[in-house]
Amino acid sequence: MTFLRSVLFNALFLGGTAVVAVFGLPLLLAPPAWLMGYVRAWAQGVVALLRVICGIRLEVTGLENIPPGGAIIAAKHQSAFDTVVWLMLLPAGRPMPVYVLKKELLSIPAWGLLARRCGHIAVDRKAGAQALRGMVRAGQAVLAAGRPIVIFPEGTRTAPGERIPYQPGVAALALATQAPVVPAATDSGLTWGRRAFHKRPGVIRVSVLPPLPSGLPRAALMKALESAIETESDRLARMSPSCG
Repeated sequence: MTFLRSVLFNALFLGGTAVVAVFGLPLLLAPPAWLMGYVRAWAQGVVALLRVICGIRLEVTGLENIPPGGAIIAAKHQSAFDTVVWLMLLPAGRPMPVYVLKKELLSIPAWGLLARRCGHIAVDRKAGAQALRGMVRAGQAVLAAGRPIVIFPEGTRTAPGERIPYQPGVAALALATQAPVVPAATDSGLTWGRRAFHKRPGVIRVSVLPPLPSGLPRAALMKALESAIETESDRLARMSPSCG
């Protein structure tokens, strides 16, 4: 049954996303708020499909820890789900977050055009320091406009329990802008695996933690960020029946 549900969800998710992207192209000429509302509705639809088809519920705590205006949400990244969910988490009326994402994603037909119009920040991971400077410049403009930024400090998806070095982009952005850094943990990889076809019934938990203390130097900021995210992600994983 899990296999059949996964087949149905994956078909609707991939096929539906392609259709939504194509039908959203006229919104490139509309006010940005129209497109962002359209994208938010798509994200809500994905979460609803997960619940109805796969039996995966979403539980979110700590959204009140995200301050109004420009903030840096440094989020754990275990699954493609993480790239969807932040588009719908903030209450209606607050600006939709901007993702820091890899440049290759902008090459996806239709979807890439919509991502550009939404203001997402593309990073060429092969460009080194130049890419970092470009991300910081783009991030400064986004935060100055009062929009939050979602960045995955690991730089890629990791399996639950896996540890890889955190990338310096989040610290560079925080030190350049003095924006608050909000850690966010998840256990999404337990139900929607990193490269897994199957979607296992259960609960995806997202936990938003209080902002880190302001004024931390680079090394201390990165250490505090990693400790907060990994400790909370481990705690969430232990709440899963499969890890009990």
